[in-house]
Amino acid sequence: MPPSASRTIRTTGPGRLLEVVTPAAADPADREMLRSLLILGGLLFVLTLATYLATAHWTWPFPRDKTTLVIGRDFLNLWMFGRAAFGDDPTRFYDLVAYNHELAAMLGSDYPIQNWPNPPNALVVMAPFGLLDYFPALAAWAVLSALALDVACRDAFADRRALLLVAVSPAALMCLLSGQSSFLTTAALFGSLALMDRRPALAGLLIGLLTAKPQLGLLLPVMLVASGRWRVIAWSTLATTALFGASVAIGGVQAWHDYVTKAAPMLSEVLRDPTGIAVPYHATLFMSFRGLLGDRAADAIQLIAAVAAVIGVFVVYRLRKDADPARLRAFLFASTICVSPYMGTYDVLPLTCAALALLAAGGLDDVGRRLVQLVFWLPALQLLLGNVQLPGAGLIPPAFALYLGWHLLAPARRTAQLDEPSIAAS
Repeated sequence: MPPSASRTIRTTGPGRLLEVVTPAAADPADREMLRSLLILGGLLFVLTLATYLATAHWTWPFPRDKTTLVIGRDFLNLWMFGRAAFGDDPTRFYDLVAYNHELAAMLGSDYPIQNWPNPPNALVVMAPFGLLDYFPALAAWAVLSALALDVACRDAFADRRALLLVAVSPAALMCLLSGQSSFLTTAALFGSLALMDRRPALAGLLIGLLTAKPQLGLLLPVMLVASGRWRVIAWSTLATTALFGASVAIGGVQAWHDYVTKAAPMLSEVLRDPTGIAVPYHATLFMSFRGLLGDRAADAIQLIAAVAAVIGVFVVYRLRKDADPARLRAFLFASTICVSPYMGTYDVLPLTCAALALLAAGGLDDVGRRLVQLVFWLPALQLLLGNVQLPGAGLIPPAFALYLGWHLLAPARRTAQLDEPSIAAS
């Protein structure tokens, strides 16, 4: 074969396609990391999704996967919030027996037991989807979620091809298979941070909407207070109050009472299930250590990490609020995962997106690149290690937070060291 023909084959084959879709990076090490994540993540994504679809039972109106759960799994619970918003008694589904009786009437008496985990704000957010049948609602949910993620995150990447890595990441795969809200919550988080100084009202609205998934916004008030963004605080308070008022208008105060007394305790029971059924699906410190050390020790570790995360976010945003926004964003999201023991593997998507944005922008050392790689694979590692009750995956977010916090505070440390002689002299 002539050399010219060989070159033509190489430039038009899969290798050429990979070069085209791999994001640009100034540092060859960054580009190589991006390429490897794209290859391996893409293979896992395609094989897993193909297997899932091929083994599903496409019966209508509720197609099932091979485990007998409906396609979209967790979206079923979200969709039921939308349906309940137009019912006579929206609060009744917080009762476990009543909720599963309703599901049995639709899906059969053998459908696995479910719980209704979200606060009543979800009645407002999900109401439009409750007007549609299940599968059209799921399709609309998926399309809207993907569009929102693209719009909110495109400015975070100098090369938009990096969004392809986000799309094929294990966190995105878990979100897609479960029908969860992580695409939308990631969009809300990225959008609110990007708009805080330019459009505080819109940023506050997005933060208010995040109260439908409260564990993802636990550190936002700390960040806002530490950085002195009082207008955003005012607008987010107004948005949260309006959303609360709308939820009360739909479900009454009783909805919140039932959520606090019935749904919230159920979440704790799920985490502490003696069989460890939830361990592979929550990449938190509590889940990492409860199998080896027991619930009490795991609780203590989680509490220490939560306190450290609150202090860390406050200090970093107090001293370095004008630092690189990409590093601050990744630090905030990594710290957020350290706060709550209830954080699904799909909830890692905001951190995955922020970590990949850092890698694509360059400027990370070898340790930073390796931590981004671990963040990318975090949901897969949690599934692997969690099934055998081994710790490890839950340590990745705190390690990344410590790494980012150390580098963010480096200028402040150097300034303090330079000031020490002058202070002593005075």
